[in-house]
Amino acid sequence: VAFMAPTEILAKQHFQEVANLLSDFRVNIGLLTGKQDQFRSKKLKNEVIEISREKLLEKALTGELDILIGTHALIQDKVKFKNLGLVILDEQHRFGVKQRAKLCRSEKISEEKSIPHLLSMTATPIPRSLALTIYGDLDLSLIDEMPRGRKKVITKIVSPKEREKTYKFVKKEIKKGRQVFIVCPRIEAKKTNDDNGETNWSGVKSVKEEYKNLSEKIFPEFKVGMLHGKMSSGEKEKIMSDFKNKKIDILVSTSVIEVGIDIPNATIMIIEGAERFGLAQLHQFRGRVGRGTHQSYCLLFTESSAKKTRQRLNALVSSESGFALAEKDLKIRGPGDFEGTRQWGIPDIVMTSLTDTKLVRETKEAAKETLIESPQLKKYPLLREKLRKFRIKIHLE
Repeated sequence: VAFMAPTEILAKQHFQEVANLLSDFRVNIGLLTGKQDQFRSKKLKNEVIEISREKLLEKALTGELDILIGTHALIQDKVKFKNLGLVILDEQHRFGVKQRAKLCRSEKISEEKSIPHLLSMTATPIPRSLALTIYGDLDLSLIDEMPRGRKKVITKIVSPKEREKTYKFVKKEIKKGRQVFIVCPRIEAKKTNDDNGETNWSGVKSVKEEYKNLSEKIFPEFKVGMLHGKMSSGEKEKIMSDFKNKKIDILVSTSVIEVGIDIPNATIMIIEGAERFGLAQLHQFRGRVGRGTHQSYCLLFTESSAKKTRQRLNALVSSESGFALAEKDLKIRGPGDFEGTRQWGIPDIVMTSLTDTKLVRETKEAAKETLIESPQLKKYPLLREKLRKFRIKIHLE
């Protein structure tokens, strides 16, 4: 089994959870990331040890390793499996089409040259995946119920003039013992020149400036932390550990907190420059709060009055389901290029409407009848050849 996650933090979290889940079984589990490799052996009484990459890859190739969990490092050419039967992709919207396809290619398998089964998971299906679910042969399992005891996250669009009111609300929540996420689009402020050649600092908030402003001026009585992608793995782990252990009240961060963060005590997610993030990201940010029993809030700050921006943000406000959001995004932006790697845009097929379910249903029925009549398409050599080229060109997920 190969299990790929988009970030090192999430990969490590999965490694620990899978190791605990399978602790009573005789299973060897490996962790492969860009900076750290680990191995949990059934022979060592489930002890987790550091291991060289060379030895870990050798165990995958010989079949001694049952499960290999990792980041993008899994798609490297030197990573091969003896008999890969299942590929699991977590947060699949964070991977490109070529990345997802590469892990499932038969070249990854040294002995059995069969294509492995695929389980693709995400809280927000991207439109291309949703389109292939509608038109293609993807099976869909939808979890549309909230875990017991959780409350729906209240989502609101907030204008800049309501900032002072928002900060008062933040103080009130922290005094109750809650914690807060604040997401900014940039790490540092970007210096630009206006039409007159004079220096102009963009109005987009940055993590470093916002951290300084909040810790020194707005919330000096509270502990404010900072997290961004340029920090070392050790620094990031220390910050997240402090936040989880309630040593930090407010965490100012970039999009690195989008996945793999579980802080049940956090009840407020503030997103600065919300118009600069896609719907999938915004929904993922919102998913960082509301993980406990307390009422939680997602506040979207934006100065944009553009129609499409408001349309997207209002979609987030009115939709709690990631699947419903993907459906709305599909109608707004299109399903992408079916025969390529573009995720967005007008599709390269003739379809009067994405909601033309009658035509979709009739086409799928015709395809099923064709396969029943000739499972290997031997009766339809031109169609068989077209399909062969199609499967080489793209990965059908």
